[in-house]
Amino acid sequence: MPQIKQSVKELLKQIPITKPPVSVERIAEHLGLDVRYAPFEGDLSGALVRTDKEAYIGVNSFHHSNRQRFTIAHEIAHYVLHKGLRVHIDKEFWVNWRDEELSKAVKWQEIEANKYAAELLMPTDFVVHDINKLKRLDKQAMQLLAKRYKVSPQAMQITLGNLGLVIPE
Repeated sequence: MPQIKQSVKELLKQIPITKPPVSVERIAEHLGLDVRYAPFEGDLSGALVRTDKEAYIGVNSFHHSNRQRFTIAHEIAHYVLHKGLRVHIDKEFWVNWRDEELSKAVKWQEIEANKYAAELLMPTDFVVHDINKLKRLDKQAMQLLAKRYKVSPQAMQITLGNLGLVIPE
């Protein structure tokens, strides 16, 4: 995890992004990735498509904007961390699919991409800075943080838990 935090910190510094919400679209553009929204059927969240000439992220336009942001961050993670990870679909391009099965994160690449995506959307340094400005950390504060970072309350709660902070019920 320290390598992921450092990698994200360096990426945010290059762009630069210094406060939430982190613009995943700006990061994708910085990396040369085009983000394309389309109405995917079923539970497909997104895909990273690599051709010989381009790479782009496909995002399910039916999903909530917070979910779309996570999908973009997740596919950025695959692009940055897993350059050789390709599922061959056609002679002309390869696709890394993201669907409900992969969202369960049973493969190490998916676990790593989820951790990277969470760090990208909720950088530890940003979250710690915001928490230090709070008078108290309760459920309402956690929900305000989730809105500030444009993530789900569940995602923020997991991040806070990973930082060793527990939200009282």
